[in-house]
Amino acid sequence: MTTARRPALGGLADLEAENALLLAIVEATSSGPEVEPLAAAVARLIVEATATDVCFVHVLDDAGRSLTLAGATPPFDAEVGRVRLPIGIGIAGWVAAHGEPAVLVDDKHADARYLPIPALRGADYTSMASVPMTSDLAGLVGVLNVHTVARREFTARDIRLLTSIGRLVAGALHSARLHRRLAARERAHEQFTEQVIAAQETERRRLAGDIHDGISQRLVSLGYHLDAAAGTLRSDPAYAQQQLIRARELADITVDEARIAVGGLRPPVLDDLGLAGGLSSLCRTVPDLDCELDLGDDRLPEHVEIALYRIAQEALQNVQKHARATRVELRFAVRAGTARLEVGDDGCGFDTGPGGFEARDLEPGAPGYGMRSMAERAELVGGTLTVSSRRGSGTTVTVTVPTL
Repeated sequence: MTTARRPALGGLADLEAENALLLAIVEATSSGPEVEPLAAAVARLIVEATATDVCFVHVLDDAGRSLTLAGATPPFDAEVGRVRLPIGIGIAGWVAAHGEPAVLVDDKHADARYLPIPALRGADYTSMASVPMTSDLAGLVGVLNVHTVARREFTARDIRLLTSIGRLVAGALHSARLHRRLAARERAHEQFTEQVIAAQETERRRLAGDIHDGISQRLVSLGYHLDAAAGTLRSDPAYAQQQLIRARELADITVDEARIAVGGLRPPVLDDLGLAGGLSSLCRTVPDLDCELDLGDDRLPEHVEIALYRIAQEALQNVQKHARATRVELRFAVRAGTARLEVGDDGCGFDTGPGGFEARDLEPGAPGYGMRSMAERAELVGGTLTVSSRRGSGTTVTVTVPTL
């Protein structure tokens, strides 16, 4: 990216400067796949060339529910990643919701759409222009804001140029977001693979212990009682009968233990009843909760059914342990090529912020971090797990998995 200073667009009207700015934007968007450096470079270019004082680049999150400040000119670059706006809230949120530019020449506080953000010191600036950043491929990607200390009438050409910049930046930001998402998926997959291997080893040791301490010992005892019965069948039929009864009891216990051990590896209920029947059976394991079921009988590939069953199992355990709920809703359906599983409760809930969050974004130690294992299990079958909750209003865990 060139470091030579481009002529400022006094009113954004100088064609040569306009072309130079657009070329510099193209160069900046080709510099790399990272979102924040790209947004910061674009913000600096816009302020330098448009005679504005500050520029903010807000990027739409993956869930499409809120904007995050991804780039800003000094002194606001320290706020990158800290400022979030739900769609529809504030000028940028309004622009994102309506897909239209917004211009405030003065008296911003008189505009019902305006939301003061103390960290961005809106009172220091008189005029602002806000435009959506959209691309044909991705649709809305974010919102671009410029502010001036002095009063400024932004012209139609100003808005047209800012919109052109927004379209250029949108394509690059969309690619950067896809790159970040892919990298995050790869990291999550690597971590989950490590966890699966560790879990497999733990499960093997547990199963080996169960077989040695339980099933093997009972089989040894079973053989002892059968030998005792065979040795006394003629000399003491009553004793032999007692040994056979005891052997029968041991055989029943051993079969039950074997079923439990096998069930820990793969839920046999899925073979017998399918996913809908398995989910219904899960609800019967939580007798203290009033369960409402809405389950389609669609069948899915075996590995997807196991993943959804285990996610529902863990979600219900979480409800029992943490939610203090009295009622839970379990819904499963396949529509338009997407399987959707929802587990919702009426418990105490916790604050997830507007629109919820994707559980894979949780940091260690954060509330609900245990949900990451469910999210990783969903991602392993190509799906996404999101959590929506509000303190005092329960929690809903939603899993979507493409089936086509």
